[in-house]
Amino acid sequence: MRGIARAALACVLMVASGVIARADDALKARIGVLRLSSSAPVFIAQDKGYFRDAGLNVELKFFDAAQPIAVATTAGDVDFGITAFTAGLYNLAGKGTLKVIGGMSREKAGYPLIGYFASNNAYAAGLRTPKDLAGKRIAVTQVGSSFHYSLGLLADKYGFKLSDVKIVPLQSLSNAAAALKGETVDAALLPVSTARKLMDDGGAKLLGWVGDETPWQLGAVFASPKTLTNTAMVTRLLAALDRADREYHDVILAAMKDGTVPINEQTKPLLEIIAKYTNLPLEQVVGNCAYIDPDGKLDVKNVDNQIKWLQAQGFVDKGFDAEAIVAKDFVKAD
Repeated sequence: MRGIARAALACVLMVASGVIARADDALKARIGVLRLSSSAPVFIAQDKGYFRDAGLNVELKFFDAAQPIAVATTAGDVDFGITAFTAGLYNLAGKGTLKVIGGMSREKAGYPLIGYFASNNAYAAGLRTPKDLAGKRIAVTQVGSSFHYSLGLLADKYGFKLSDVKIVPLQSLSNAAAALKGETVDAALLPVSTARKLMDDGGAKLLGWVGDETPWQLGAVFASPKTLTNTAMVTRLLAALDRADREYHDVILAAMKDGTVPINEQTKPLLEIIAKYTNLPLEQVVGNCAYIDPDGKLDVKNVDNQIKWLQAQGFVDKGFDAEAIVAKDFVKAD
């Protein structure tokens, strides 16, 4: 009996040592991200173990705005950034310190994500539609941010000058929301996740959605050239995200109707994951699911348009285009 017990113990130890060895073999990767549903596949891959299955030990590091993620990626504080395109990101990429390796969220008609919101006073005074934003004080996170760019696209669409708008950069989403509620600005561009409570509490009015007015490639996956030398880490990360992109698309987005996802046996587990990482009630997540290509493709042509527009506005240095900042070995172009 003692011999049998020793043999059984030896087997347990062998299995345990094998598990530990495999865990030790996992590559450690830090991802900079925002607590927004536009990064839903990241949360799904982390929570369901897709990163782990791909041989990665991932740490998520959360930020309050998109541009600091690009800076942190360049500095080596994180290995990958997954967030919206900004002027700051493009300037870093133009200097060769960042490369885009994949697509993430998109502004697309029918998928509420970023909205134009009016203060109650401005709404009462006649600010009722996005095209009425000309001449108003508008809060954004930062100059050159995705919110700023969205406003520029709107100005181009309706024929008013961006210079006619008073941009108020407040550095964070919470600050922009507070300014809107406090009536110190006329309007703000905010993700629905941030604005939902404002609307529910009667603190702001929805004017419309960016995706319905001016669709564009909002988010991406990017890394520093140093990280890209670790080909195994990059390919493992993208493989895990591909798996999560497809599941998110086929389960969540395929079920969406009129901008809202039903809560059922198929959708609830993923919606709960998104709620967990965005710190939102499940009932709010259902109307806050960004469009993401099921294959993780990047609209490279649109990225080039963004760069040209930002260069023309003086927000981004000239002398480079999308081809210079996209890592062709990894990007699946749309």
